[in-house]
Amino acid sequence: MKTPEKAPAPNQPVIVAALYHFARLSGHEQLQQPLADLCHEMGVRGTLLLAREGINGTIAGSRAAIDAVLAHLHAIPGLEALEHKESSAHKMPFRRMKVRLKNEIVTMGVADIDPLDGVGAYVDPKDWNALIADPETIVIDTRNDYEVGIGTFTGAINPETHTFREFPAWVENAGLEDKTKPIAMFCTGGIRCEKATAFMRAKGYENVYHLKGGILKYLEQVPEEESLWQGSCFVFDERVAVTHGLRESDEILCRACRNPITPEAQASPLFEEGVSCPQCHASRSEADRERFRMRQRQMLAGRAAARAEAEDA
Repeated sequence: MKTPEKAPAPNQPVIVAALYHFARLSGHEQLQQPLADLCHEMGVRGTLLLAREGINGTIAGSRAAIDAVLAHLHAIPGLEALEHKESSAHKMPFRRMKVRLKNEIVTMGVADIDPLDGVGAYVDPKDWNALIADPETIVIDTRNDYEVGIGTFTGAINPETHTFREFPAWVENAGLEDKTKPIAMFCTGGIRCEKATAFMRAKGYENVYHLKGGILKYLEQVPEEESLWQGSCFVFDERVAVTHGLRESDEILCRACRNPITPEAQASPLFEEGVSCPQCHASRSEADRERFRMRQRQMLAGRAAARAEAEDA
């Protein structure tokens, strides 16, 4: 019988490692179980996606546990040059560990787009401000609308997509007729831009750039007083969002619609913790909200029971 995942020791900092790497992995299906077993053994939680085109995901755990998983990944042929970005969390930001097999490690849904065949030019965070401050540069946020809603770069275009699958259609209809103008693209950690810039190049755009390491690397390396970033950066874990220096920000997650809620939205009369927020209130019935209220009461009762059990131990 499989033993339950062990939680990280409470006195250890939680390291959060975001990673991706495009590689032509041979037999990626056989990589799944050994990787899942190691993560389980080391108390690592999060999600890793494996496909023929590479690996993508975010994991969290102790320093020793993250180092062990990264060493395992670096030993896999094709992943020797895998890079990752680290931040920290005051508590474990994931509930479980999942290692999944996928057709794509980031789903664009366009055949024959292979970042290994050519992507846009990488721009280091220290050089990014100069590029996007140039009035000739078209700056495009490749993330989804709910992510853009809590933060983006000054002057960036929001394609207003709901999923990354919608991005190619947006490009086709965006009226970007001059294919010689510089185009600067960015996303959370860089992976969506690998495919987005490869797509743009395949469509004949000549001067395509993307932010190396994504917003997370920019927020880590560029001093706040020099930053052109406004707001917070949505992350796909229980921290919800981070800001300059990769500090956790003040957004929380609406448990009804899973969208981030800013402090301003939390002050709205339409916000009820665990039940609704200004973004989803109108789309939910009162019966829905009553069901969410019951779920919220059960969750709070479970937390209270867990705290009482810990105090009695």
